[in-house]
Amino acid sequence: MILNLCSGEQMNRWMTMKNLMLEDTGTPRSDRICARFSADGRFVATGSADTSIKLFEVSKIKQMLLPEAKDGPVRPIIRTYYDHIQDTHNVRSVSFHPSGDFLLAGSMYVTASKDGAIRLWDGITANCVRSITAAHGTAEATSAIFTKDHRFILSCGKDSTIKLWEVGSGRLIKQYLGAMHTQLRCQAIFNETEEFILSIDELSNEIVIWDAITTEKVAKWPSNHVGAPRWLEHSPIESAFISCGTDRSVRFWK
Repeated sequence: MILNLCSGEQMNRWMTMKNLMLEDTGTPRSDRICARFSADGRFVATGSADTSIKLFEVSKIKQMLLPEAKDGPVRPIIRTYYDHIQDTHNVRSVSFHPSGDFLLAGSMYVTASKDGAIRLWDGITANCVRSITAAHGTAEATSAIFTKDHRFILSCGKDSTIKLWEVGSGRLIKQYLGAMHTQLRCQAIFNETEEFILSIDELSNEIVIWDAITTEKVAKWPSNHVGAPRWLEHSPIESAFISCGTDRSVRFWK
Protein backbone atom coordinates (compact mmCIF):
# COMPACT_ATOMS: atom_id res chain seq x y z
CA MET A 1 0.00 0.00 0.00
CA ILE A 2 1.57 3.31 -1.20
CA LEU A 3 5.14 2.25 -0.43
CA ASN A 4 7.15 3.05 -3.56
CA LEU A 5 7.97 6.46 -4.94
CA CYS A 6 6.47 7.16 -8.35
CA SER A 7 8.74 6.58 -11.35
CA GLY A 8 9.20 9.03 -14.21
CA GLU A 9 7.44 6.58 -16.50
CA GLN A 10 4.40 6.52 -14.23
CA MET A 11 4.37 10.33 -14.05
CA ASN A 12 4.52 10.59 -17.84
CA ARG A 13 1.59 8.20 -18.12
CA TRP A 14 -0.72 10.79 -16.59
CA MET A 15 0.39 13.38 -19.14
CA THR A 16 -0.49 11.25 -22.18
CA MET A 17 -3.86 9.71 -21.33
CA LYS A 18 -6.59 9.66 -23.98
CA ASN A 19 -10.33 9.60 -23.41
CA LEU A 20 -13.42 8.86 -25.47
CA MET A 21 -17.17 9.04 -25.01
CA LEU A 22 -18.80 5.62 -24.62
CA GLU A 23 -22.39 6.73 -24.35
CA ASP A 24 -24.56 9.83 -24.65
CA THR A 25 -28.19 8.80 -24.96
CA GLY A 26 -29.56 12.32 -24.78
CA THR A 27 -32.76 11.06 -23.19
CA PRO A 28 -34.29 12.30 -19.91
CA ARG A 29 -33.23 10.46 -16.74
CA SER A 30 -30.44 8.62 -18.58
CA ASP A 31 -27.59 10.11 -16.51
CA ARG A 32 -24.91 7.51 -15.76
CA ILE A 33 -24.63 7.90 -11.98
CA CYS A 34 -22.10 5.22 -11.03
CA ALA A 35 -19.63 2.73 -12.50
CA ARG A 36 -17.57 -0.25 -11.35
CA PHE A 37 -14.86 -2.43 -12.89
CA SER A 38 -14.91 -6.20 -12.39
CA ALA A 39 -12.04 -7.58 -10.29
CA ASP A 40 -10.24 -8.89 -13.38
CA GLY A 41 -10.65 -5.56 -15.20
CA ARG A 42 -12.45 -7.17 -18.16
CA PHE A 43 -15.82 -5.48 -17.68
CA VAL A 44 -17.36 -2.19 -16.52
CA ALA A 45 -20.92 -1.88 -15.22
CA THR A 46 -22.73 1.47 -15.07
CA GLY A 47 -25.88 2.43 -13.17
CA SER A 48 -28.27 5.10 -14.42
CA ALA A 49 -30.97 7.53 -13.39
CA ASP A 50 -33.32 5.63 -15.72
CA THR A 51 -32.78 2.52 -13.49
CA SER A 52 -30.87 0.59 -16.18
CA ILE A 53 -27.53 -1.17 -15.67
CA LYS A 54 -25.21 -1.52 -18.67
CA LEU A 55 -22.28 -3.90 -18.99
CA PHE A 56 -19.29 -2.86 -21.13
CA GLU A 57 -16.44 -5.08 -22.34
CA VAL A 58 -13.12 -3.28 -21.74
CA SER A 59 -11.28 -4.95 -24.64
CA LYS A 60 -13.89 -3.54 -27.03
CA ILE A 61 -13.59 -0.09 -25.47
CA LYS A 62 -9.84 -0.20 -26.12
CA GLN A 63 -10.53 -1.02 -29.77
CA MET A 64 -12.42 2.26 -29.99
CA LEU A 65 -9.19 4.11 -29.14
CA LEU A 66 -7.62 2.68 -32.29
CA PRO A 67 -8.29 3.72 -35.93
CA GLU A 68 -11.61 2.49 -37.35
CA ALA A 69 -11.60 -1.29 -37.75
CA LYS A 70 -12.34 -2.78 -41.16
CA ASP A 71 -15.14 -4.86 -39.71
CA GLY A 72 -17.16 -1.77 -38.84
CA PRO A 73 -17.90 0.15 -35.64
CA VAL A 74 -17.14 -1.45 -32.28
CA ARG A 75 -20.05 -1.99 -29.88
CA PRO A 76 -18.70 -2.21 -26.31
CA ILE A 77 -22.09 -2.58 -24.56
CA ILE A 78 -22.71 -6.32 -24.26
CA ARG A 79 -25.66 -6.39 -21.82
CA THR A 80 -28.36 -4.05 -20.55
CA TYR A 81 -30.30 -4.94 -17.40
CA TYR A 82 -33.66 -3.48 -16.41
CA ASP A 83 -34.33 -5.35 -13.15
CA HIS A 84 -34.76 -2.01 -11.34
CA ILE A 85 -37.45 -0.87 -13.78
CA GLN A 86 -40.15 -0.86 -11.06
CA ASP A 87 -37.97 1.18 -8.70
CA THR A 88 -38.68 4.87 -8.18
CA HIS A 89 -35.08 5.76 -7.30
CA ASN A 90 -31.86 5.93 -9.31
CA VAL A 91 -29.31 3.12 -9.36
CA ARG A 92 -26.74 4.90 -7.16
CA SER A 93 -24.16 2.14 -6.68
CA VAL A 94 -23.11 -1.01 -8.48
CA SER A 95 -20.44 -3.57 -7.60
CA PHE A 96 -19.21 -6.96 -8.80
CA HIS A 97 -19.37 -10.03 -6.57
CA PRO A 98 -15.82 -11.34 -5.81
CA SER A 99 -16.55 -14.43 -7.93
CA GLY A 100 -17.15 -12.13 -10.89
CA ASP A 101 -20.49 -13.73 -11.68
CA PHE A 102 -22.91 -11.36 -10.00
CA LEU A 103 -23.50 -7.66 -9.41
CA LEU A 104 -24.13 -6.94 -5.74
CA ALA A 105 -22.78 -5.24 -2.64
CA GLY A 106 -20.09 -6.54 -0.31
CA SER A 107 -20.43 -7.57 3.34
CA MET A 108 -17.53 -5.71 5.01
CA TYR A 109 -17.93 -2.05 4.30
CA VAL A 110 -17.17 1.57 5.11
CA THR A 111 -19.71 4.39 4.80
CA ALA A 112 -19.47 8.15 4.30
CA SER A 113 -22.30 10.10 5.89
CA LYS A 114 -24.09 13.40 5.40
CA ASP A 115 -23.24 14.22 9.03
CA GLY A 116 -19.55 14.27 8.07
CA ALA A 117 -18.66 10.97 9.74
CA ILE A 118 -16.81 7.95 8.34
CA ARG A 119 -17.98 4.63 9.78
CA LEU A 120 -16.62 1.10 9.49
CA TRP A 121 -19.19 -1.71 9.72
CA ASP A 122 -19.05 -5.43 10.34
CA GLY A 123 -21.30 -6.92 7.66
CA ILE A 124 -21.94 -10.06 9.72
CA THR A 125 -23.02 -8.47 13.01
CA ALA A 126 -24.23 -5.16 11.52
CA ASN A 127 -22.26 -3.38 14.25
CA CYS A 128 -20.33 -0.16 13.74
CA VAL A 129 -16.76 -1.07 14.76
CA ARG A 130 -15.23 2.40 14.33
CA SER A 131 -16.61 5.89 13.80
CA ILE A 132 -14.52 8.88 12.73
CA THR A 133 -16.82 11.76 13.63
CA ALA A 134 -16.47 15.13 11.90
CA ALA A 135 -14.04 13.57 9.44
CA HIS A 136 -14.74 16.52 7.15
CA GLY A 137 -15.74 19.02 9.81
CA THR A 138 -19.38 20.02 9.51
CA ALA A 139 -19.41 19.22 5.77
CA GLU A 140 -20.85 16.06 4.23
CA ALA A 141 -18.48 13.12 3.73
CA THR A 142 -19.19 12.03 0.16
CA SER A 143 -17.05 8.91 -0.36
CA ALA A 144 -14.91 6.42 1.56
CA ILE A 145 -12.92 3.43 0.29
CA PHE A 146 -10.45 0.94 1.74
CA THR A 147 -6.90 0.50 0.54
CA LYS A 148 -6.17 -3.00 -0.75
CA ASP A 149 -4.66 -4.11 2.57
CA HIS A 150 -7.65 -2.67 4.51
CA ARG A 151 -5.26 -0.73 6.78
CA PHE A 152 -6.36 2.69 5.56
CA ILE A 153 -9.47 4.53 4.36
CA LEU A 154 -9.49 7.28 1.74
CA SER A 155 -12.34 9.76 2.17
CA CYS A 156 -13.65 12.78 0.30
CA GLY A 157 -15.92 15.55 1.56
CA LYS A 158 -17.76 18.71 0.62
CA ASP A 159 -15.14 20.70 2.54
CA SER A 160 -12.93 20.30 -0.57
CA THR A 161 -10.51 17.94 1.17
CA ILE A 162 -9.41 14.35 0.59
CA LYS A 163 -8.08 12.49 3.61
CA LEU A 164 -6.28 9.23 4.36
CA TRP A 165 -7.17 7.61 7.69
CA GLU A 166 -5.64 4.73 9.64
CA VAL A 167 -8.33 2.11 10.29
CA GLY A 168 -6.88 0.80 13.56
CA SER A 169 -6.59 4.15 15.32
CA GLY A 170 -8.83 6.47 13.32
CA ARG A 171 -5.83 8.80 12.99
CA LEU A 172 -5.53 11.22 10.05
CA ILE A 173 -2.43 10.23 8.05
CA LYS A 174 -2.44 12.52 5.00
CA GLN A 175 -4.54 15.27 3.44
CA TYR A 176 -4.83 16.19 -0.25
CA LEU A 177 -5.82 19.76 -1.14
CA GLY A 178 -6.21 21.96 -4.19
CA ALA A 179 -9.51 20.83 -5.75
CA MET A 180 -12.91 22.40 -5.10
CA HIS A 181 -15.84 20.07 -4.36
CA THR A 182 -18.70 21.55 -2.36
CA GLN A 183 -21.84 20.67 -4.35
CA LEU A 184 -21.65 17.19 -5.90
CA ARG A 185 -21.07 13.95 -4.02
CA CYS A 186 -17.55 13.74 -5.42
CA GLN A 187 -15.24 10.78 -4.95
CA ALA A 188 -11.57 10.25 -4.31
CA ILE A 189 -10.14 7.00 -5.70
CA PHE A 190 -6.78 5.26 -6.06
CA ASN A 191 -5.19 4.17 -9.30
CA GLU A 192 -4.44 0.46 -9.73
CA THR A 193 -1.12 0.61 -7.81
CA GLU A 194 -2.39 2.99 -5.09
CA GLU A 195 0.46 5.38 -5.91
CA PHE A 196 -1.89 8.11 -7.15
CA ILE A 197 -5.24 9.58 -6.10
CA LEU A 198 -7.87 10.91 -8.52
CA SER A 199 -10.74 13.28 -7.84
CA ILE A 200 -12.74 16.17 -9.34
CA ASP A 201 -12.39 19.94 -9.24
CA GLU A 202 -15.95 21.23 -9.65
CA LEU A 203 -14.89 24.83 -10.20
CA SER A 204 -12.57 24.14 -13.15
CA ASN A 205 -14.37 20.94 -14.30
CA GLU A 206 -11.06 19.06 -14.22
CA ILE A 207 -9.90 15.62 -13.14
CA VAL A 208 -7.05 16.10 -10.66
CA ILE A 209 -4.25 13.64 -9.79
CA TRP A 210 -2.18 13.65 -6.58
CA ASP A 211 0.93 11.70 -5.60
CA ALA A 212 -0.36 9.52 -2.75
CA ILE A 213 2.91 9.77 -0.80
CA THR A 214 3.90 13.42 -1.18
CA THR A 215 0.30 14.75 -1.47
CA GLU A 216 1.44 16.97 -4.37
CA LYS A 217 -0.71 17.49 -7.45
CA VAL A 218 0.98 15.87 -10.45
CA ALA A 219 -1.57 16.30 -13.26
CA LYS A 220 -4.98 17.66 -14.17
CA TRP A 221 -7.09 17.52 -17.33
CA PRO A 222 -10.37 18.98 -18.58
CA SER A 223 -13.02 16.35 -17.91
CA ASN A 224 -14.62 16.82 -21.37
CA HIS A 225 -18.00 16.47 -19.65
CA VAL A 226 -20.55 19.28 -19.69
CA GLY A 227 -20.35 20.03 -15.98
CA ALA A 228 -18.15 18.25 -13.47
CA PRO A 229 -18.30 14.41 -13.48
CA ARG A 230 -20.26 12.81 -10.68
CA TRP A 231 -18.39 9.48 -10.57
CA LEU A 232 -14.87 8.12 -11.15
CA GLU A 233 -13.87 4.45 -11.20
CA HIS A 234 -10.35 3.15 -11.84
CA SER A 235 -9.46 -0.22 -13.32
CA PRO A 236 -7.96 -2.62 -10.74
CA ILE A 237 -5.36 -3.96 -13.19
CA GLU A 238 -4.22 -1.17 -15.54
CA SER A 239 -3.92 2.59 -16.00
CA ALA A 240 -7.48 3.18 -17.18
CA PHE A 241 -10.56 4.68 -15.59
CA ILE A 242 -14.19 5.64 -16.23
CA SER A 243 -15.89 8.99 -15.61
CA CYS A 244 -19.69 9.46 -15.48
CA GLY A 245 -21.21 12.89 -16.02
CA THR A 246 -24.43 14.76 -15.37
CA ASP A 247 -24.39 15.36 -19.14
CA ARG A 248 -25.55 11.72 -19.58
CA SER A 249 -22.17 10.64 -20.92
CA VAL A 250 -19.63 7.98 -19.92
CA ARG A 251 -15.96 8.45 -20.79
CA PHE A 252 -13.15 5.89 -20.85
CA TRP A 253 -9.63 7.15 -20.07
CA LYS A 254 -6.50 5.24 -21.03
